[in-house]
Amino acid sequence: MGGLGGVCTEESANGGTDVWSASDAAASTADHLVVMVHGILGSTTDWKFAADQFGRMLPDKVIVHCSERNMHKLTLDGVDIMGERLAAEVLEVIDRRPEIQKISFIAHSVGGLVARYAIGRLYRLRKIPQEDLPNDAFDDNSRGTIGGLEAMNFITVATPHLGSRGNKQVPFLFGVIAIEKVASCVIHWIFRRTGRHLFLTDNDDGKPPLLQRMVDDWDDLYFMSALQAFKRRVAYSNVGFDHIVGWRTSSIRRNSELPKWEDSLSQKYPHVVYEERSKGECTNGSPIDADCDMLEEKLVTGLTRLSWERVDVSFHSSKQRFAAHSVIQVKDSFVHSEGADVIHHMIDHFLT
Repeated sequence: MGGLGGVCTEESANGGTDVWSASDAAASTADHLVVMVHGILGSTTDWKFAADQFGRMLPDKVIVHCSERNMHKLTLDGVDIMGERLAAEVLEVIDRRPEIQKISFIAHSVGGLVARYAIGRLYRLRKIPQEDLPNDAFDDNSRGTIGGLEAMNFITVATPHLGSRGNKQVPFLFGVIAIEKVASCVIHWIFRRTGRHLFLTDNDDGKPPLLQRMVDDWDDLYFMSALQAFKRRVAYSNVGFDHIVGWRTSSIRRNSELPKWEDSLSQKYPHVVYEERSKGECTNGSPIDADCDMLEEKLVTGLTRLSWERVDVSFHSSKQRFAAHSVIQVKDSFVHSEGADVIHHMIDHFLT
């Protein structure tokens, strides 16, 4: 265990990292677990900058855990297998820190899908008398817990919520439909089971694709009930120069819903170019985008039954713009430093 500029870090036996305040007084009051989940082929170090910033700026509030169970090649095993590992890991962290009362998730890229699966496993229905339940309760956050903890923030960063199969959902395929179709057929050669989940080509025992199942509660996995339990759901997205995850899939929008933006909204957050808060939509009242295939439409419709905050980010004027997928996370504090304002935006709004 070591201290670094006001925070302590501790490596677990399996390689995970916990970060908390170096001040005993502050650390003694911290009761909010923040679980950070990396993306494909990633590791705990991907969130090092953000974890340190959370520890410094919210010293008496949070304990950060950078997930350890799905590092490197293990991220190719599939969203469901990774989600089960993450759920087990979170329960272990909760068991060893009895002071924790609240929980939040911050996840990058595919890690956002893994976190959505994990909370579906961790969801626990609260035993509330029927007369105490509100009448209009689908987007009510009082109904369940995550691992027995109060669910606070569920934040994704450049996560392909709608998968990677649609037109321009993977920008480096240049929007050429023929190339995109070939990619969906061969992606599993490179990214194995995770690739099938991303391109929605999985067909386990005749079931719908996993990402389609994850917009409902399915068997003993309470995917949507778990998402609704969080007080905030936030999607940070790159509007451009992210060659891995397109703007539409990361912001959970139809093509016609992508907003026009001009430049930064404030000097404090120079790369944040658009923000909006949406209310949960009625499932039969949303227009169907002509450019959106029916499976993608099911995912959009399912996820937007709940309210979301959307934060759109652009590094178009940055020298680091071509690495936007990593810059938005500050994967490396030296190489991807221009994304620091996005992390600070996240922290500044974390307790609102």
